[in-house]
Amino acid sequence: MKHIKTLIVVALIIFSGACSKILDENPRAIYTPGYFKTQAGVMGGLNYMYLHLRLITTSGYNYVGFQSGTDEGTWGQNVNGDAKLYDMVPAKTGYFTNNGCSLGGLWIPVYGNINTASGIIENDVNPADTALVAEARFFRAWDYFLMVQIWGGVPLDQGAGELKFNTSPSRTSKRNTVPEVYTRGIFPDLRIAAKSLPATSRMTGTATRTLAQLYLSKAYLTYGWWLQNPNNISTYPQCDRTDPDGHNATWYFQQAYDVANAAISNVPSSIGLNATYYDLTRATNDRNKECLLYADHTQANAIYNGGTITGVTGGGGQDEFSPWFTTWNYTNIKSSSSSTTWTAQSSVQREAEQHLGRPWTGVCPPIEVFTNTFADKVNDSRYDGTFTTVYRGNWAKNTTIAGIKTLYNANNLPRVSGDSLLTFLDSDPGNITYPANGSLGQNNVAAGWIPGRADWVIAPMGISRLAYPGLYKLGPYRTDNNGGLGEASAGYTRPFVYAKFSELFLLAAEAAVKGATTKAVTGAYANDGTAVGLVNVLRARAGKWTFSNNGNAAKVVYHSADMTALTPAGIDINYILAERSREFFGEGIRWLDLVRTQKWAELAGTYTICDNSGSSSGDHIPVVVARTIVDKDWLRPISQTTIDAFTAMSAADRAAYQNPGY
Repeated sequence: MKHIKTLIVVALIIFSGACSKILDENPRAIYTPGYFKTQAGVMGGLNYMYLHLRLITTSGYNYVGFQSGTDEGTWGQNVNGDAKLYDMVPAKTGYFTNNGCSLGGLWIPVYGNINTASGIIENDVNPADTALVAEARFFRAWDYFLMVQIWGGVPLDQGAGELKFNTSPSRTSKRNTVPEVYTRGIFPDLRIAAKSLPATSRMTGTATRTLAQLYLSKAYLTYGWWLQNPNNISTYPQCDRTDPDGHNATWYFQQAYDVANAAISNVPSSIGLNATYYDLTRATNDRNKECLLYADHTQANAIYNGGTITGVTGGGGQDEFSPWFTTWNYTNIKSSSSSTTWTAQSSVQREAEQHLGRPWTGVCPPIEVFTNTFADKVNDSRYDGTFTTVYRGNWAKNTTIAGIKTLYNANNLPRVSGDSLLTFLDSDPGNITYPANGSLGQNNVAAGWIPGRADWVIAPMGISRLAYPGLYKLGPYRTDNNGGLGEASAGYTRPFVYAKFSELFLLAAEAAVKGATTKAVTGAYANDGTAVGLVNVLRARAGKWTFSNNGNAAKVVYHSADMTALTPAGIDINYILAERSREFFGEGIRWLDLVRTQKWAELAGTYTICDNSGSSSGDHIPVVVARTIVDKDWLRPISQTTIDAFTAMSAADRAAYQNPGY
């Protein structure tokens, strides 16, 4: 099948006056409504919709806003600025200002895409384009759904009328309420998309009926939680938590369940679960049948990639660089080139390889990730398929030191390139010796050693802001390394996945826990349709091992029966969220999950880490850090730059536009 090439950028017309410079300096006649009456206009607009996905979570600065400050992430030793602010520890990291939240930068590209979608929906006159228009409806709903979760109620009118295509910048704006955005914007578009999109994608990676059903189910579920509001959290603009269509939260939970159940039961053969979790996260199997929506990239062409594919990039634009934040500076690991006198040598080089990649040490997993979320490392393959826990020597790929055949590591034991040099252990064996607190030790990363072992070691309770398991699942992959270290400092060229078929099982399970009446799932993934039955489909898959990242070798064992036997009969929301973390750890959705279920303060209010005080020194003294999460924090601030662009509004109206507390 053909792949999308998102080269054409059209209709970047948004309601904010901030775009006027672009319009004045680069007038394009193709931005007129008539352009979308042509096939070139429709296809160009759709291409931009897939392109704009690169401006969301693939940007590392946005990624931290969805990951840091949750039970999946805190700040790493090298990070600064607003990436630290997301940790919600004001006494230590400071707090957001109106322009200090990186997610504020999403407003312009997201509204630009919404307007492009409206241009297609409103102006396409070809009766044969029903499915193409449904793609535009899907993306308009997708963007509004993202915005309402981040900021609360947002405008449906960009200046030309509600959900109308806007051809000139508007200097005023009015925020709609959350119920208005869902019932007049998100749900109608997603319902049409779920009926009109094809069962199989028209090109590799384009929207399908199953994708629309997934987001329709998720939007129903999220809105049901919003209506129920179990923790009495404020909303903005202020409004009653009542549904304009007369439905209650229970109705929406049922709709979420029914849509997800139907999507699983009737999934086409071109979509489905991979046989193992390792198949899902292995880079050589990218764009597989489980991945329903992703921001695509390519190493073949910098223009179609949307960012640099060679050399060094600073990260920005359409570059995929969010995985840099989750990668600690493993290049600091040292071994010795002498067996008698410690002569430090960098033994793990920066490499464009899935276990490694470019290190920014920006988002660090708290210790509870390894002791609680992924406590089962024997039966459950998802830990091994998610993290890089063993760092192996690769100095032989560096031509300047390739002549060194043997290095000496822990206990002065010899290692050759390819051997393990540092291991994050599954548990603490009780006989680790760490360097003195404040010292980085011979290995330069404060790792410890065990008598008789040649690799340095760090136990789960020794994980710090300085050194922690990397996120293997998001690591780089290229086919042009040619036996060397490759382009390890360029933007990543893998797709960044936003939606997976597997999520439908957990959406249905969550709706069931919220009281939806269940029924049996039919088809290839038949089960009894209960929360336990749905979750166990994924847990059974997670019990199938075919490979071990830790051991770097084939490992064919089956723990599916063990996994399903360990599933509690009384599944609750916390268990669903734990399963979501095991399936989707680090994929840029955790803050949204915790906000939807109003579990953010409960599950992420404290965390444990060896703190290092943010310096380059090492310690292995775990401390409990308390976050301050108050009512206003459940919505992010809107960029003040965006608000200031509404020059035709009064100062009072502009001030009232901002979410409370910012």
